[in-house]
Amino acid sequence: MKLGHELRRLGKHSVIYGLGGLVSRILATLLLPLYTHYLPPGSYGRVEIVTAATAVLAIALQLGISSAFFRFYFDAKEHAEKLTVIRTSFWFTMGMSTVGLVLGVVFATPIGHWIGLGHDPTLVRAGAVGLWAQTNFQQLTALFRVEERSTQYAIASVANVLITVAAMVLFVAVFHWGAVGLVVGNFTGTLVVYAVLLVYRTEQLGLEFDRGLLRKMQHFGMPLVPSALALWTINFVDREFIVWYKNAAEVGVYSAAVKIAGVIAFVLVAFRTAWPAFAYSIEDDGEAKRTYSFVLTYLLTLTSWGALALGALAPWWVRLLTDPRYQRAEKGVALLAFATAIYAGYVVLAIGSGRARRTQFNWVVTGVGAAVNVGLNFWLVPRWGMVGAAASTAASYVVLFVGMTLYAQRVFPVHYQWRRVVTCVGTAVGLTVAARAAHLPLAPSFLLVLAYPLALAVLGFYLPAERKRLRRLVPSFR
Repeated sequence: MKLGHELRRLGKHSVIYGLGGLVSRILATLLLPLYTHYLPPGSYGRVEIVTAATAVLAIALQLGISSAFFRFYFDAKEHAEKLTVIRTSFWFTMGMSTVGLVLGVVFATPIGHWIGLGHDPTLVRAGAVGLWAQTNFQQLTALFRVEERSTQYAIASVANVLITVAAMVLFVAVFHWGAVGLVVGNFTGTLVVYAVLLVYRTEQLGLEFDRGLLRKMQHFGMPLVPSALALWTINFVDREFIVWYKNAAEVGVYSAAVKIAGVIAFVLVAFRTAWPAFAYSIEDDGEAKRTYSFVLTYLLTLTSWGALALGALAPWWVRLLTDPRYQRAEKGVALLAFATAIYAGYVVLAIGSGRARRTQFNWVVTGVGAAVNVGLNFWLVPRWGMVGAAASTAASYVVLFVGMTLYAQRVFPVHYQWRRVVTCVGTAVGLTVAARAAHLPLAPSFLLVLAYPLALAVLGFYLPAERKRLRRLVPSFR
């Protein structure tokens, strides 16, 4: 009964937390035809390069504090101790992000040359402002997450998204600012909502900074920095390989595939937002292990079904959501969608090392995955361009999943339901291959997507209790 309660709690907060991410990705997907109409592939590719650069700088500047914040907040028992954790994290993040902003503005021209943006430093300066805004916004909204105030978090996220989308449409479609308009619009909503949250949180954000606590938090979080950088390598370095070996236009086409495959992140973003606070809040280790086991199975089942829907129907999604110049993006959608599904499993597995406070070797796992990714990009991108990059990403996430399984099981062993995990992922991959290898038309491809739960039943995936629930929902189910 307690397991069911915990899973319902995770589901509830994931759904509410996910509203902001859901609205963001739905609007981003719906606006993809607008962006691809006003921005040629080369300009769209430059925006993705700026996004990648700001992502890696955010990781480096935070020095693991964003991850340590969750662990230390729940370790603090008294209200005063929690306030110290909040204030120390806030002021450290503010200081480091300001350093990043100044460096980005001052050294915009050489940075632009180094990352392949050409002579115009404007994109780099806009990206530096976006880096400052997003880093501080995430730290402040983390308070809602540890307080499990998912509704307030969702309100802030949705407001951010709506203002951002309005700004991007205005700057790109009305003012015709091109790639700069897309970057500036992207952080406008974040800055506005962040200003409101500063006023809302004034009482908690006092002038307090505990250096001793900061050192302890860094001892926990710093080992996660190389791990996070390795994950960034897997997520973003492929754009650099594509622009080196091909051109910015190929990056733009690849980015369209990433955006469409990223629809599966509707589920993942919601889950990742709720997961750390939920996972650490379960005090009993035995209950935590049982809960983690079922979470891995259910999350991979849901994300694999989403990857099947994207991969099997990729040609029609690309045709619907992009300009004809981007149609080749269909070739990378399935690989990227399943890569995201596997990454969802990695997120569940990685919490074990955090719970055991044994994060020192996470970087080894992610480092191996990043090395595999870089090596495959060197080999595959010159031959197959964006398709090679997508294949490299998928392979590296499989390596991450396997590596974290081996490590996390050593420091915090959990009896995961491996037969069910292999069944749900393998079935989705098989149906996707069947649809695309046979070049099936839309209708039979769609039927294969709908047949996923039935295929799982035929393969004996469901537990007795789950079969009973399915019979209640679908009387014809056997």
